[in-house]
Parts: sequence; structure tokens; C-alpha cells
Amino acid sequence: MALLSIRNLTTVFHAEEGEIKACDQVSMDIPAGKTIGLIGETGCGKSVLGMSILRLLPRNAVIRGEIYYKDQDVLKMNGDQLKRLRGNEIALLPQSPSTSLNPVLKIGFQIAEGLHLHRKTKWEQAWEKAVEMLDFLKLPEPEKRVQEYPHQLSGGMKQRALAAASITGNPSLLIADEPTKGLDAVLRAQVVGVLRQLARETGAAMLLITHDLKVAASLCDQIAVMYAGEILEQGAAEQVLKDPVHPYTKGLLASLPEHGLHPIPGYSPSLLDVPAGCKFHQRCSLARDLCAEKCPPLQVINGVQVRCFFGDQSGEPQQELHNRDLQEAAV
Repeated sequence: MALLSIRNLTTVFHAEEGEIKACDQVSMDIPAGKTIGLIGETGCGKSVLGMSILRLLPRNAVIRGEIYYKDQDVLKMNGDQLKRLRGNEIALLPQSPSTSLNPVLKIGFQIAEGLHLHRKTKWEQAWEKAVEMLDFLKLPEPEKRVQEYPHQLSGGMKQRALAAASITGNPSLLIADEPTKGLDAVLRAQVVGVLRQLARETGAAMLLITHDLKVAASLCDQIAVMYAGEILEQGAAEQVLKDPVHPYTKGLLASLPEHGLHPIPGYSPSLLDVPAGCKFHQRCSLARDLCAEKCPPLQVINGVQVRCFFGDQSGEPQQELHNRDLQEAAV
């Protein structure tokens, strides 16, 4: 049974410009102890999905569908239930530690506060736990660091401090939102090490939201590929990243420097003006008339779930399938 189960999740923002559907009928499961990667281009709705799980969206957002955590319906929880869920059961590791840490509070306070509030731990014990967590995450001189302010720490130290604040309450699920965004290669490697340590030694499940395919490949058990609010492909990480089925996933991999740096033509559609049919068809070299008329359902192809009419179930090359009669290909 999944620790977290999402079914037909749709998140809509009501803005002056119109209705923005940031997540569209998203379904996924996060098993206990597993790391699930959510990948895709910037603006595809990845972070909105993470914030929808915790119900940390602004008032103009409407969430529909089902989110079950340990058989509890998150969308029906009241304020007190949500407070117990956030930080206690499900923790968030947000983007950019430089902006996520409070600059006027000591590192120790920011780590211990969660334990004091959520676990009702006495302040002295919570402070000791903060030192223990920094030591656990291999931060040098943890007794000194808890007395320091964020500006006194390096980027890698800030990331570890933020991770310590996130996991101090022993959550069962950690949502890591673009933890390597904007970091250089050295810091990125440090963050990956921290996340790997968290997953290995705490046993917590993790939803890793990232556009960095290398990070996803090194950390994730399963991968879900998102585009314009929809999941286009999901399955075992090794299979999705080494032998993808969906043209969009193939395009993402081809755009990497080690694969020749071949970017996908065109741009992602605006969520205010999403095309009919398959949302990717305007950029897809395999697109046919059917793709512009009808949204393909998720189907299992080669062991992964794929939202594509022209996916190959028989091992036949994609181009040969593309050249078939349209009606036959749709079946």
C-alpha cells in the first residue's frame, strides 16, 4: 500500500487573466521508503503539485481530486489536522536555503523550533537534538553552528541546516523542491550527498521535484515526467531515463550535453492557453491529426505508463509505427 496516493489531482488558479490549470488529472503513488522523482521543464506544474499535497497554496487556488496519506484524506483535513501533518508527518525541503532560512534567527533555533512545536519537546532537549542533527548531516563543529546565523554559513552548510530543520521531527515523507536549483557543480554534489544520506538513514519516502535529470538518475527509484500540468510518462527510474517511450522524455534526454545538446523545438504552452488534444503535439515530430483532436490516456507500454497514441507495445521502431495508418496506430 502506498504511503501517499494521489488520484486525479487538478489544481486551478483563478487569476485576472483567466483560469490557470497547473496540475491536470495527476495520479501517482509514493511507496514508503522510496524516492520518486518528478521531472520536467520549468513552469510545468511540478512545484504546484508538491504544494498541493501540503495545501500550501494561495487562496485563489482550488484543488480537486484525492490525496490520501496513510489512508487519511488530506483535502478534507481541518486546520489542526494540517498543522500536525506538516513538518511532523510530511516535511518540506524548499528551494534556495539562502531565502528559506530566516536571516535574523540562529540556526539552532530554526532547527529546534519544529521539535518544540510539533513534538512538544522541551526547549533544552530540542536544542540538543539540533546539534545532533547537524552532526548527523556531517556539518563541522555543530555546537558552534547552532549559535550562528545563516549569513555565517557557506551554501553547502545552509543546505544541510535546512535539511536538518526538515527532518528533525522524523517525517515519513520528505518533499524536496528543486534542492539543486541554481547551485554550482560542487554544491550540487553536496546536496545530492545529503539527500542520499537522508533517504538511506532515515528511511523516509521522498518526492524529489527537479529539472536536473542527473540528480534524478542518481537518487530516484521511480520517475514521473510532467509537461504542462500532466504526467506523460512514469515508471522505474532506470527504464524511463535509459529507454523512454514518450517523445517528450526522449527529447529531454536528447537535450543533455552528453547526448548531443539537441533541444526540443518550440516552447512549452502557456497554462492559460493549453492546446487541445495531446499537450505536446505542437512540438512532437510524431504528431498526427489524432494528437491534435484527442488527449491520449495513460496506458502501460514496455512496463511504464505512457500518455501517447504512438507508443510502441510490440518493440517495433517508433518511426515504423508512425508510418502506419492513423486509425490502426490509435488503437
